[in-house]
This record gives sequence, structure tokens and C-alpha cells, in this order.
Amino acid sequence: MTDYSFTAAGVTGLRTVSADGASVLTVPVDVRWSDMDVYQHINNARMVTLLEEARIPLLFAPDAPTRDLLEGLLLAKLEVEYRGQLRHQDSPLQVTVWTSAVRAADFVVHHEVRPAGALLDTAPAVVAHVRLAAFDVAEQRVRRLSGEQRDYLKSFSR
Repeated sequence: MTDYSFTAAGVTGLRTVSADGASVLTVPVDVRWSDMDVYQHINNARMVTLLEEARIPLLFAPDAPTRDLLEGLLLAKLEVEYRGQLRHQDSPLQVTVWTSAVRAADFVVHHEVRPAGALLDTAPAVVAHVRLAAFDVAEQRVRRLSGEQRDYLKSFSR
């Protein structure tokens, strides 16, 4: 396994590439006090925002071919499964992201969320899958991803 730093949008994550070429990005995401609910764990709606923050370095790095998706990216489907409690003291959360099902116009980003300092083989507290589609705002329709964008997204697969 090879690890190296990956910095984008002011966040430094760790890209892990296994011997078989599978690659994931682990991003630290800070929990804000306002992310917690009255039960002292991270509110489920706020978790969706934290997941979004974890995708930013993957998709919008200055040199990433997917950077132009800032101009149009549609969240087509979101699934979140809560398997354990996360609290403010678990910050920064370690969110591991990777892609699958990269198609002509859309792709899936997977998320596994663990408390600060947890190893990748630790059971995640939250598992989520998001289907995103490239979108042309002016034309109000889904658009195709470029070959370079598809290749880049596929390079973060596991």
C-alpha cells in the first residue's frame, strides 16, 4: 500500500493506493459545535453537509479535471446509513471517499465516516453513497462527462 498527501480546497487528505491499484482518499472534516443535536451527537442533517465537505477535495482540486463541475453538479441520489454515534469530541472526522459506477454523465461517490484517529479497517460509524450528475445550468439538462473526467474519477475506485 502507498500513501501520499492530497491537498485541495485548503484541505489535506491522504490518498491510499493498494497493490491492486484501488485508491481512496481520506479527508479530515472538522465538526462544529452547531453540528450537534440535543443528544450530543452529530445531527443527521448536518452529517450530510459534512459528507459534502469531504467530497470537495476529491472533485474540486485546482488541478482536477472535474473542477469545472463547480459550474453544474446535480445530486441525483443520497443514501446514508448510521451505524454508530459520532460526537463533537470525535473531530476531526476521518471521511474516506472513493468512486464507482462512473458512467457517461454521472458517478457514485462512497463515504465511510470514522472518528479522529481511527484506522481504515475500523468499522465506520456512517456509510453513505451519493450519485452525482454533471449538469448544464444554462441548458437545464444533464451533460456528459469528458473522457479525462471519467478517467480521473475512476482513479479513485476501490
